[in-house]
Amino acid sequence: MTPTTATEAALSAPRPSSLTTPGLDERIRRALVGAAVGDALGGPVEGWTPDQIAERHGGRVTGIVGPWYGEDWRTARPIAPYHKGDGHVTDDTLMAHALIRVYGRVRDHLDAYAVADHLVPDLLSPRWIPELEAQALPLQRIFLAEKWIVARLHYGHVDPREAGAGNIVNCGAAMYMAPVGLVNAGHPEAAYAEALEVAAPHQSSYGREAAGVFAAAVAAACRPGATPGTVVDAALSTARDGTRSAIEAVAEVAVRHEDFEAALAPLRAAVEPFDTVGPDYRNPSLGARRPSRLHAIEELPIALGMLLVGGGDYRSTVLGSVNYGRDCDSIATMSGAIVGALGGEVPADWAATVAAASRLDLDAPAGVLAQVAREVFARDLERRRAHEQAFGVLAGER
Repeated sequence: MTPTTATEAALSAPRPSSLTTPGLDERIRRALVGAAVGDALGGPVEGWTPDQIAERHGGRVTGIVGPWYGEDWRTARPIAPYHKGDGHVTDDTLMAHALIRVYGRVRDHLDAYAVADHLVPDLLSPRWIPELEAQALPLQRIFLAEKWIVARLHYGHVDPREAGAGNIVNCGAAMYMAPVGLVNAGHPEAAYAEALEVAAPHQSSYGREAAGVFAAAVAAACRPGATPGTVVDAALSTARDGTRSAIEAVAEVAVRHEDFEAALAPLRAAVEPFDTVGPDYRNPSLGARRPSRLHAIEELPIALGMLLVGGGDYRSTVLGSVNYGRDCDSIATMSGAIVGALGGEVPADWAATVAAASRLDLDAPAGVLAQVAREVFARDLERRRAHEQAFGVLAGER
């Protein structure tokens, strides 16, 4: 989009930021890099318990580690032969980067039709897949719940606004909604509404709700002066039903802890009544991932809990998420995005290792999204002024 007004021209220029109060561009960069690094740290220990993780690694994970099964990653899990570890990002990051490419093409707010028209073709376009160590279709890497998008929209031609109904209810849509929060930086209510629309072709029930609340949390984290507490408050102001109850329960426990080691078991106990997967993550219960107004995905409440425990520090927040186990790559993706948007600094050595191992430029998507966010804000201003003018005439005020 070429700036056509003084407002748009001003908005398109990068803003300087201080070390203590990062500006929009830097917050977007830290959020996206923070999410990718969290994803890569959590991938190799996904699905295990804190005790199993500590036994496998001789203590808590404190940085990038190798595959759980060592060099046997191709054959140890034949149904999922992925090289998780050694700094490789997973489908969480692949989907987030795909969504950013959609924003780069549309250059405005997204809806369910943008998913059908742009995200689905992107998932069918060959790219480097770090966990496969090969050029492949993203469709060949993403989980079954994400393959659903392609099956329903590309092959089934289902109405995009209704396509998510019937899918398993999980964190699949929430895990890549950080870009929605960043495009709506500082406006959690708008981020929530847009994420619900974007998630409609993918998820329903509390899976879709989590997507909206996560986007709202990221948007709230971008506000100047935001803290972990204000982010959780913003999440609660948008959350409904079991998602809200789960966040409340986890937050009540999290504020009593300043060390993630002591918080691991209490946070799991707090979220357990709302989680449908059950105690054995690798052997889900019969009621797992079914629609409900009483339940919630586990990942978002725990990510917010670890944000409170970590107090805005990136290392503490993300390492707590990683060592929690279970779906910890998605938990660390979410907590990494939020704490990054708050201004938490991602360790440069972690980011460099992940970028090199995954063969990804982690900064480039942030540059694209920052520019799109400015363009969208300029368009929103114009739309708002047009509405004010029309309403003023209708109301007899102009």
